[in-house]
Amino acid sequence: MRITNKIMQNNNLSNINGNKVLQDKLSTQMSTQKKISRPSEDPVVAIRALRLRSNVTEVTQYYSKNIPDAKSWLEVTEGALKNTSAIITNMISQCTKGSNGDLTSGDREIILEQLKALRDEVYATGDADYAGRYVFTGFRTDVSLSFLEDETKDYTITQQMSRDSIDEFTYVKTTATDANGQTVDLGEINSTNYDAIDVAETDIKASTVHRIRLGYNDCKDTADAVPTITRVTGADANGNAIAEPILMDENDPNSALAVEMVHSYEVPTAYELAADPANADKAYFIPETGEILLGENVYSKMMGMQDDGSTATVDEGEIRITYKKDDWLKGDLRPEHYYACSTEETIDQNVQKIEYNMEYLTGTDVPKQSIEYDVGFNQTIRVNSTADECYNPEVGREVDDLVKALQDVQDMEEVATKLKGLVEAETDQAKRKTLQTRLDAANKSLTLLKDKAQKLFERGITTMQGYLDDTNLSLTNCGTRSSKLALIESRLQTQKTNFETLKSENEDVDITEVAIQLTSAELTYEAALMATGKVMQSTLMNFI
Repeated sequence: MRITNKIMQNNNLSNINGNKVLQDKLSTQMSTQKKISRPSEDPVVAIRALRLRSNVTEVTQYYSKNIPDAKSWLEVTEGALKNTSAIITNMISQCTKGSNGDLTSGDREIILEQLKALRDEVYATGDADYAGRYVFTGFRTDVSLSFLEDETKDYTITQQMSRDSIDEFTYVKTTATDANGQTVDLGEINSTNYDAIDVAETDIKASTVHRIRLGYNDCKDTADAVPTITRVTGADANGNAIAEPILMDENDPNSALAVEMVHSYEVPTAYELAADPANADKAYFIPETGEILLGENVYSKMMGMQDDGSTATVDEGEIRITYKKDDWLKGDLRPEHYYACSTEETIDQNVQKIEYNMEYLTGTDVPKQSIEYDVGFNQTIRVNSTADECYNPEVGREVDDLVKALQDVQDMEEVATKLKGLVEAETDQAKRKTLQTRLDAANKSLTLLKDKAQKLFERGITTMQGYLDDTNLSLTNCGTRSSKLALIESRLQTQKTNFETLKSENEDVDITEVAIQLTSAELTYEAALMATGKVMQSTLMNFI
């Protein structure tokens, strides 16, 4: 077969083009450092690359974004809980000091100021936020835990409690009655009116009453704002709780317990009325202090209410008190974070009723408003703690009782000191004797008030320790989540490294090997050009 010049030319050009294609491929790999530049070059590598890139992207999202965000949220929460724990620990310390029976007036003043400052600080700590989101308010991250300024807003609140919420409260009567039957407080006695007041030590008494302390003081005191008290009596066909009035006589549907409003300045006081055996079937509400005082029969009735084990979805021992509050001060806790409540708001020029947490009234267990982050493949972690776990409204109410008791002691001590000065300055023996009688009454009041304050502070140690335990439990749970997150982060770091290594092995070229192959391809290409040039110089005429 004769080999023509054309055949040799075509073969040489084909080989040169093949070498050039190889050189171009190696040059592209050298510049991109990737094995392929289009899927058709190697479908297996391309498919594996897509899968590995997806894995690397997911792990990077978890490791570089979700986990740091979750860690920051937990760190803010943990910091706030540590501060809260320190505040309550300080409260316990103040309670320990206050339980000392040998306090001076200066000591009490220091404790009083400390407690007021700590009360204001504990809930302010609960308004901690992360990236503009409040961390203790569940799903309502745009709403602060407490009111940030004074506000007027009418809320109807239903507070759910049990018979364990009923406590005993000691009331010390520090008033006297003059000859005309007018009641005058001992603190109003002075050098001009002391002789018009018939008071003796026997008039000063301490009485114990049964009390329910609501979540707020300074409640609404209009006629339509008298609290209603109901109890859970069972469940409906859907398993939801049924709440009905408390009947003092189960056989008389008209014997429903009624609550009477008595202001703190009225005489006789609600404490005296509740302690009177004649009012055993009555309950009294003091809007200024947020207290409901129970007559003896009412107390016995409530203490006898127990859960029926045959109804698993509801608690027949549950007591519900519905009341209103419309005057809010800076630092007051927002009721929507704790209770079933409702209010009215103007939306698009229309007044609309807004309800919160009505599912609480069904009696069934309501899932917590847990905020969870995706921190791994099919793995989530809770990052928030809710207010009810660590910021109990009773903390502030307990401090209110302690502050009031200590202030009463301070006030009565001033009265006793004043009367003592009057006694020492009086020269008329008859008047001096009358003043001494008043001083004895004031000293008795002071003794009873000191005893009351001491017992409240002793109880406060135990009560505050319970609140501290709740806070420390929340802190421990937060720390546990942080530890779990750290383990997940460590594992994801390893996974990220492994996936990136697999991705690199699948896609990336060996630079050294490619460089050698490229150099070889360039030499081959140049040699082919030189050989082709020499071969193509010869024609058939050279052999004739």
